[in-house]
Amino acid sequence: MELEHKFARLGGPVTVTEVEGAGTVIEGYASVFGCVDQGRDVVDPGAYAASLARLKGAGGRVKMLWQHDPTQPIGVWDEVLEDAKGLYVKGRILTDVARGREAVALIGAGAIDGLSIGYRTLKAQKDDKGLRHLSELELWEVSLVTFPMLPEARVAAKGDDPEDRALRELAALFAEARAQLTRP
Repeated sequence: MELEHKFARLGGPVTVTEVEGAGTVIEGYASVFGCVDQGRDVVDPGAYAASLARLKGAGGRVKMLWQHDPTQPIGVWDEVLEDAKGLYVKGRILTDVARGREAVALIGAGAIDGLSIGYRTLKAQKDDKGLRHLSELELWEVSLVTFPMLPEARVAAKGDDPEDRALRELAALFAEARAQLTRP
């Protein structure tokens, strides 16, 4: 099985705080349970539990990357947990790293507001509507990204204004193009 990526916007209000000497603290939701994403996947509650327990038991961490590039770590996730809403993350973007400084500037300007999970599917099944329900995932990383795939998980809910619709439509076009490129 290969590593998959699930794109989501930072869910709910995101707090970004500069902590002297420690980087910039960021928090939000990398995944929201029960929402159909543009790839027709639904992450079920409990999908991350075993993976997070294994990581904790081994002393490992979920990595914070820039745009899923394993050569560009930009910080550390200090807290990654499942709650009733989804996969909550809180961490520090390291501003001593050039890409970290860029990420903080882009988040501050509103140019970047997406998170994307990098994972491997361990258990999933399709329902009668053709949706793939992901019930167990091996979580590897959470990246800051430009184009999230899950419109319901966002920095701040602004309602359904034309700009939000345009962004969702653009994200859908990218998701479809990505799907076309990965088909055998």
